[in-house]
Amino acid sequence: MRGFPISRRSALAGMAAIPAATLPGVARAGAIPSNWSALAGAYRVPDWFRDAKFGIWAHWSAQCVPEQGDWYGRLMYLQGHPMYEHHVKTYGHPSETGFMEIENRWKAEAWDPEYLVRRYKAAGARYFMSLGAHHDNLDCFDSSHHAWNTLRVGPKRDIVGTWERIVRGEGLRFGVSNHISHAWHWWQTAYGYDPEGPLAGVRYDAWRLRKEDGRGTWWEGLDPQELYTGATMAPPPGITSIEAMNAWHDTHSGRWMEFAPPGNLAFVAKWLLRSNEIVDRYRPDIIYMDDYGLPFGPVGVEALAHYYSRALERGGDIDVVLTAKVLSAFQREALVEDVERGWSDRLRDQPWQTCTCIGDWHYNRSRFLNKSYVPAKQVIQRLCDVVAKNGNLLLSIPMRGDGTIDAEEEKILDGITAWMALNGEASIHGSRPWRIYGDGPTQVQAGMHTEGDTFFTPQDVRFTVKDGALHVAVLEWPDSPVRITALGEGQLPSARIERARLNDGRDVRFRRSGDALELTIPPARDGDMIPVVRLDGRGLI
Repeated sequence: MRGFPISRRSALAGMAAIPAATLPGVARAGAIPSNWSALAGAYRVPDWFRDAKFGIWAHWSAQCVPEQGDWYGRLMYLQGHPMYEHHVKTYGHPSETGFMEIENRWKAEAWDPEYLVRRYKAAGARYFMSLGAHHDNLDCFDSSHHAWNTLRVGPKRDIVGTWERIVRGEGLRFGVSNHISHAWHWWQTAYGYDPEGPLAGVRYDAWRLRKEDGRGTWWEGLDPQELYTGATMAPPPGITSIEAMNAWHDTHSGRWMEFAPPGNLAFVAKWLLRSNEIVDRYRPDIIYMDDYGLPFGPVGVEALAHYYSRALERGGDIDVVLTAKVLSAFQREALVEDVERGWSDRLRDQPWQTCTCIGDWHYNRSRFLNKSYVPAKQVIQRLCDVVAKNGNLLLSIPMRGDGTIDAEEEKILDGITAWMALNGEASIHGSRPWRIYGDGPTQVQAGMHTEGDTFFTPQDVRFTVKDGALHVAVLEWPDSPVRITALGEGQLPSARIERARLNDGRDVRFRRSGDALELTIPPARDGDMIPVVRLDGRGLI
């Protein structure tokens, strides 16, 4: 997940073509050739993903420990940033106490994965996403290729493996998110220094620490340079203002880069080994790549081919999903596009996904204190909009470092659970889009990071089809008739509506004219959020 605006042009600048065969320690033999044409020709989005519609994500790592929100590991090394100030006050100066110490403070001491998975299943999730490794470069799984993993550091547990066992036991599809490819540029702030103040010019911990420095410490035998990835874009000496340091990082390591770190093909080789091990060890049904397209040119395509080939070897077909972002039309034939914190303004021909969060991607205590989470009603509005446009919603519920969720998040889950119990199986799970996605005055802005505050009206409706009926979600509970022009006799002259009712069984009065269908929906009862009207008849679908 990214924490600052980055252009598509800068993301693609300098893209390196790295043949996977040239990487040290990498060998390949798979059923599908590692090229886009072969992958697109072999792939079809599986029905389980199209039916699932809703997933929940445990976007959980050591960056949840400080409870300050997204990208703590990078931003704590920027003097003047609130996360830097918090870190100095709470843990010490980053020249002495860097983020590697926070990695080890993550203990997950109150984590109850059985409870959480059951909670998410009850809320209507049909797949679950575990965070495999974030940009902080700590593998949350039993990694053979990367010593900085949660069996050696912090929780001393296989986080991904534990989630997988429980999720599969509950009959849900299991996923892993992979954010590793950006660690090399994300960590360059850790090689910097304060440009101002009493410690001006003193380099931070990543610059000075080496494996031999760990003798007699908790990290004995571990190499900090393996975690921090090496000083590929470290700021030069002589920067003397916070403004200039921020500008330097924004220009250099602050771009969203999908190419290889200069002079460090070993990082790319290890990325491929780690990515393939996630596939081989945990057999995920879905993988989330936090990348524009796929990282590292043909090496990313190699990882995709390995994933699909393993699925073929296991089950005879490619019953898996890999999502990535900002895809070309041709790439969308080979994998599923994810729109991070954004909307689609159209009904898409191909299945897609949007990922979002009720708060910050990593836990931020101020969201709890200020009660500023996204409420359940907005989550349901978003779900109805996405599903009507042939998409899925992947929703993150932030977790504290100790493995718990807070009381406000529990309330939001209560609201989602109640709505999905009534409407999930009836109108969401297993549904398909109608001819158009909906009707109404509110327009959304398409693209990533566009969600903002979108306020729907009672005249905004979204359509799905299931069990021979047309389902109409009204995105705000109305106190007057809802007028739907798309369902008027003039638009559908051969259609006949015989009955309209809510999923709680209450009948809905309707009147149809040449211009529109009018629905008079019963008053909301306690806890009601978004009404869904089932329309039965002839010629509707």
